Amino acid sequence: MMTDTRIVHSGRDPEAQFGAVNPPVYHASTILFPSIAAYNDSRKDRFKRGRSYGRHGTPTHFALEDALAAVEGGTRCLLVGSGLMAVTTALLAYLKAGDHLLMVDTVYGPARRFCDTMLAGFGVETTYYDPLIGDNIAGLMRPNTKAVYVESPGSNTFEVQDVPAIAAAAHARGAKVLMDNTWGVLNFQPFAHGVDVSIQAATKYVVGHSDAMLGAITVNADADWVAVKTAGTNLGTNAAPDDVYLGLRGLRTLSVRLRRHMRTGLRLAEWLKGRPEVLKVMHPALPGDPGHALWRRDFAGACGLFGLMLKPCPEEAVTAFIDGLELYGLGASWGGFESLLIPMKSDIKRTATRLDARGPGLRIHAGLEDPDDLIADLEAGFRRLDARR
Repeated sequence: MMTDTRIVHSGRDPEAQFGAVNPPVYHASTILFPSIAAYNDSRKDRFKRGRSYGRHGTPTHFALEDALAAVEGGTRCLLVGSGLMAVTTALLAYLKAGDHLLMVDTVYGPARRFCDTMLAGFGVETTYYDPLIGDNIAGLMRPNTKAVYVESPGSNTFEVQDVPAIAAAAHARGAKVLMDNTWGVLNFQPFAHGVDVSIQAATKYVVGHSDAMLGAITVNADADWVAVKTAGTNLGTNAAPDDVYLGLRGLRTLSVRLRRHMRTGLRLAEWLKGRPEVLKVMHPALPGDPGHALWRRDFAGACGLFGLMLKPCPEEAVTAFIDGLELYGLGASWGGFESLLIPMKSDIKRTATRLDARGPGLRIHAGLEDPDDLIADLEAGFRRLDARR
C-alpha cells in the first residue's frame, strides 16, 4: 500500500471493536485474568503482545503502535510519554557505563543536555560530530562506540545529513544508528536508509493539534525490539491512553495536513528569501539551500518547520517584530494546526562545529492558515522592525 492508504488503514480492526471505526480509549491499570494458568501465561514473555498490565499497553496503544510501524516501514513500535522520553529511552536501550556515543552536533537541545548530564553520570562518553561529516564519521568510531545518533534536518539550523553513508560506516564497526525522524515524519523512510531505531516526537505532526504529549520508538529487527522494549519496561515509560487516542486520530489526517504545511512553508520561505531584512533562509526543500540535493535524494517531501537569520539589527527591533504578530503564536513545539514563530536562542550550543550567528535567528512553523494572511502579518512585522533599526 502507498503511504496515504497505510495511514488510514493500518492499526484498525473494527470487528474487534463491535464494528466501530476507531478503537475506544482503554483506561486500564489492573488487568484481570480468569485463572492462574491465564495469569501465568501473560507473564511468560513480556515481548509478546497481550493482556498483562496497563503499563505494557492496551488495544488503544497497540492500534497506534501498529500504524506508526507500518508508516515508517518498521515492524514494532513503542509509545512513550513524550518525544524527549523517546530519545532518552532509545539511548538507554543501547548504552551502558564505558560505552561511547557519537551524537550529531545539531541535535535537539534537551537531548544534548541528557547526554552531557545523565549519560555522562552513568559513565557514557559522548562525542559530538559535524552533521555534514558523511562517511568520514568512520574516523571517529572507537571500539566502544555503540551508537551513532542522527537528526536530519538538524535542530534549528536544518542541516541535512547523509544518513545512508553514516549508517554504512556505523554498521561496519558494529554500532547502531538512532535517528530523530520528527521533521521527516511521513517523508523519510528511516529503515530504507540504514537506520536501526527511529524516534519521533509524535507530539508534533502525528498528534497535530497541540493538545497531547507523545513519543514513539520504531524498530525493524527483533533484537532491536528486545532492546527498546526492555528499556521501556524497566523505565516505566508508558504513554497515557487519552494522548494515544489523540495521536491515533491525528495520524489519520496526517498526510493531507503535511502537504498543506509544506506548501505554506515553502511559500513563506520563498517570500522571506526576497526580503532585504533577511540574511538567509534555512529550509532544505528550498532550491539553493546547502542541503537541498540530499533532501531531494532521500525525502519525499517536507513539513512546515524552517529557520531564517535576519541581518544584524537591535534586539528591540526583533522584539517589536515578534510582539506585534497577530497570526503567529509565540511558543515552543510545532506541528500543530497553528503557525508559530520564536527567536532562536543565541546560546544554541555547538561544540564540533561553528554556529553562523551573524544576525538574530528565527524559527517558523507554518500552520494551516491562508498563506497570504501569514505573509501580510510578517510584512507588518518587518515594518515595525525597520522603524526601530
